[in-house]
Order: sequence, then C-alpha cells, then structure tokens
Amino acid sequence: MQKGAWLQRRLLQTLGWVGRPRSVNNSPRECVLAGSQAEVCIGILLILIIYNYWFLYIPYLTWLYFDWRTPEEGGRRSNWVRSWTVWRYFNDYFPIHLIKTGDLDPSHNYIFGFHPHGVFVAGAFGNFCTNYSNFSKLFPGFTAYLHVLPIWFRCPLFREYLMSSGPVSVSKKSLCHVLSKEGGGNISIIVLGGAEESLDAHPGKFTLFIRKRKGFVKIALTHGADLVPVFSFGENELFKQVSNPEGSWLRMVQEKLQKIMGFALPLFHARGIFQYSFGLMPYRKPIHTVVGHPIPVQRTLNPTSEQIEELHQTYMEELKKLFEEHKGKYGVPENETLVFK
Repeated sequence: MQKGAWLQRRLLQTLGWVGRPRSVNNSPRECVLAGSQAEVCIGILLILIIYNYWFLYIPYLTWLYFDWRTPEEGGRRSNWVRSWTVWRYFNDYFPIHLIKTGDLDPSHNYIFGFHPHGVFVAGAFGNFCTNYSNFSKLFPGFTAYLHVLPIWFRCPLFREYLMSSGPVSVSKKSLCHVLSKEGGGNISIIVLGGAEESLDAHPGKFTLFIRKRKGFVKIALTHGADLVPVFSFGENELFKQVSNPEGSWLRMVQEKLQKIMGFALPLFHARGIFQYSFGLMPYRKPIHTVVGHPIPVQRTLNPTSEQIEELHQTYMEELKKLFEEHKGKYGVPENETLVFK
C-alpha cells in the first residue's frame, strides 16, 4: 500500500474510533469521550444563546420539547449517517464480522443479549449501527435497535447525532415500544453485562455478569419476544487492563467509585495511532460476533418468579453452549470457559 493511501486509511480509522457516538455502555473511556462530544454540543448551543442567535436556538428548543420522547419511541435513524465512509474504515480496522448460526422468523420480535461488555463494545456498534456489516443480508426483514443509556438523549444536539446511527434508550418504555411492533421484524440488542462487567474485561478472560440480570427475561416473557444469545469473540482483546483481582485495593476503589458515580473505572491501555507500544487506540484484533439460535418464549403477561428463573437459566445454558461450540474457531483455548457472576 502506498504511503499516502496508508496515511489516509489510518486517519479515517482513527476518526471513526474517535467520532463514534459514545453511549453504548458506561465504561469510563466511553463516558469521558461521550461527555466530550456532549460538551461540544452544549457549547454550540450556549454560543447561540449568548450571541442571541434566537432564530436558531428558539426553534430548536421548541422542537426539542415536542421531540423529547423520541428516543423511547423507536428513535430517528439516518441511513445517510449510517453509510458514512468512515464507518467502513471503522469496521475494517479490527475487522468486525457478524456470524449467523440459525434463521429468525421476520414475523416475530427478538431480544439479542450481547456479550461480553468489554471496554469498547465495538462489535455491537459496528454490526448494528452502521451499514457496513452484513446484518441486512443475514437477517433480511429485520430492524436492529441497540439500547443505550438514557442520559445521553438528554443532551441537546448530541442526542440527534446519537440517534442518527440507530441507538435508542434502554429504558423499559423503549424496550416495550420496540418489542410491541405488530407483525414482528424488530430486534432489541442489550449489552447485558453493564459497567460492572468492564472491570473484568481482560484479554483471554470470559467473565460475564449475568446471574442477577433478569429484567430482560421478564420483558421477553411479557411481550413473547424470543431470546437470542450473542457472543462477540475478540471483544475483550482490544485493550489491556491493570491487574485488579477481586479483593485487591484497586478493585475495591473501582467498585466504590462505581457505586458513587454510576460507571466503572478500569485502567486500560492499548496502542497509539502511528506506533504500537502504548496509547488509547484499541488493538487491531478481529471481532467475530456470533448470533446464536433463538430460545422460544411463550407470551406471559404476568410471569411468576419461577417462570423468570427458569427462562433465565435456559438462557445462560444456551449462551454457554454457543461459546463452547464456537470458541475453537476464534482462537480460544479448549480449557477456557465462561464464568457467570
């Protein structure tokens, strides 16, 4: 590859990483960068107000008032934004692959449980929020909704940029809206591990925080939405973390700060833009997001705790089965297995 073409490719890949809407999860890096993007948007709005560009900010704020519930009502995606060339370079950087193991019925709605959280969640964004994965070819007739933290939709201007890629709120109301579509064809993607799981996102480790995550099971039952386990191989390989085993002083500090601030603080590093020894750019490690077989769910308007527990147990068994069946294809040693917490 010629030097000029290489430089252009590297800069576009960096732009894709930096410019990606940061709200899929609430890891510290994502929160800091999302906060930076949000601050820029707030700064623009404040400039318009300070310099009295009323003909711009008054119409926008009026419109914002009436549009406030849109993130909980399916969002407002832009095919043009999802097709930006920078996202192609973003997906090619790792690269990101989507693998299908079974067919889904377009007349039904589904919940994809995405694992693991990792530090970055690159597979979730690249596969479900851009037009450069093969999602539409593998799952024709479906629309994917990646559910993210509601707080980011409260930021003026930034919310428009975020929604343009397709994410919607992870609130109960938002999930119910997506899964209530008559005729099916909707998929809710939820990164179930959350911030707590990011503290265990070490290369070569597969610790998932799922034993207490049962709200998605109840929603699946009340809407009759089939559950589909999804495992993204390579997600934990993108960054290295400072060792923080349970019981260590660092882990105790991280957990205490998480309870206070609401997000975790893993100490991570990877590579730089033009050098490979140190930096905050993720490593170029292939990501293979494997979509498992659907778990049939019978609609139950008022599920009992026993029904929720039974379906939750079935989901964990199917997730483990998915991991065991495919780990050998993607470089995971035979002795490695999932650890549920």
